[in-house]
Amino acid sequence: MDLRVNLLGYTLDNPVIPASGTFGFGYEFAEFYDINCLGSISLKGTTLEPRYGNPLPRIAECPSGLLNSIGLQNPGAQKVVAEELAKLGRVYGKKVIANVGGSAIDDYVQTASEFNNADSVFAIELNISCPNVKHGGMAFGTDPKVAAELVREVKKASTKPVMVKLSPNVTDITELAKAVEGAGADAVSLINTLVGMRIDLRTAKPILSAVSGGYSGPGVFPVALRMVYQVKKAVGIPVVGMGGIMTAYDVIEMMYAGAAAVMVGTANLVNPYACRDIIASLPRVMEELNISSLKEIIGRAHNG
Repeated sequence: MDLRVNLLGYTLDNPVIPASGTFGFGYEFAEFYDINCLGSISLKGTTLEPRYGNPLPRIAECPSGLLNSIGLQNPGAQKVVAEELAKLGRVYGKKVIANVGGSAIDDYVQTASEFNNADSVFAIELNISCPNVKHGGMAFGTDPKVAAELVREVKKASTKPVMVKLSPNVTDITELAKAVEGAGADAVSLINTLVGMRIDLRTAKPILSAVSGGYSGPGVFPVALRMVYQVKKAVGIPVVGMGGIMTAYDVIEMMYAGAAAVMVGTANLVNPYACRDIIASLPRVMEELNISSLKEIIGRAHNG
C-alpha cells in the first residue's frame, strides 16, 4: 500500500495532517505517541504579536461536535520561530506548515516573513477565515477582492509556498477559491469552522464569552465534503480537505472529493491518539476498497 502524497513540492508519508489549533505546536502530543507517523503538522495559529485569546468560557460542546472561541492565543511569531519550532524539532523530523493570522495585511505579511528562514517549515497557511477574532481573520475571508489583495502582498514577502484557508461562511466558496488562485495562492485548505452558538438554559445567556464561535466536528463533514468537491472543480491548485474527519473512511471520502491531503481537527480534542489511529487503519481500509495508491484516488468522484 502506498500512502504517500505530494503537497506543494513536499512528499508526505501519508495525507494526515493535524489541523491548526487542535494540536498545539505538535510537541505536546509527543507525550502520547511518536508523532513522526504524521504526514505533517499545521502549527497553532501564529500572529505577529502575542495574543492571550478570548476570555473564558471559550469551548461549548454540541451533539455532533463542539464550538470554540479560543481567539488565536499564541506567544507571537518571533517566539514561535525561535522557541516552539526548536521544541518541535527535538521530537519531530519532518517539515511542517505554519498557520498565520492577523488583523491587517501588514500583520500577515510580517508574520509570514518571520518563517522565511525556518528550514522546518515548507508552507505558509494563511488563516483568512477564523470567526473567533474581532478584527481581521474572517473579514479577509468573506470578500474575494480583499482576500486576493492579501495573498498578493504575502506572496511578495514569503519565500515559502502559500496555502489559503477558506471560510465556509460565504455564499459561494468557489468565488473565494478562484480569487486567491488568481492572486497567486499555491493551494487552498478548507473548510474552517462554521459560525454557531449555544445558550445556557439556566441563565438564558450565551455559553461562550464571545457569544458565537466556530463549530467543528463530524456534524460539519457533509458540508465540508461538498465544498471540497466544488472547489476542486473550480481551481487548478491543490486542495487540502478538512472538517469533521474522524476515521480513515472519512479520509478516503475527502480524497475522492478532490483533497490532495487532509487535516484532522476536532478528533484530536476528543481522542489525542486520533491521527495515529487513522493512519494505522488506512492500509486496512485501502485494501477493503481495493486502493493501492492514495495519489491515484485524488478527485476520483469527478471522473465519469
